[in-house]
Amino acid sequence: MEVALPLEQMTTADKLRVLEVVWDDLCRSPENVPSPAWHEELLRAREERLRDGTARMVDWPEAKQQIRDAVR
Repeated sequence: MEVALPLEQMTTADKLRVLEVVWDDLCRSPENVPSPAWHEELLRAREERLRDGTARMVDWPEAKQQIRDAVR
């Protein structure tokens, strides 16, 4: 099925609302949303870093600041 949205006419808020509606719908049946193999590999690697002590946990405000600093 092809869906055509008037993206050029939609505000950013409209577009974000569409994304939220689609995401909410997908969350109703998570078993139908495949996770790529690389995602499992990444999660396993992160768990290993936590176990061996090479990962450092930070609180959310600090994490947001690190992300902002990295993308500037």
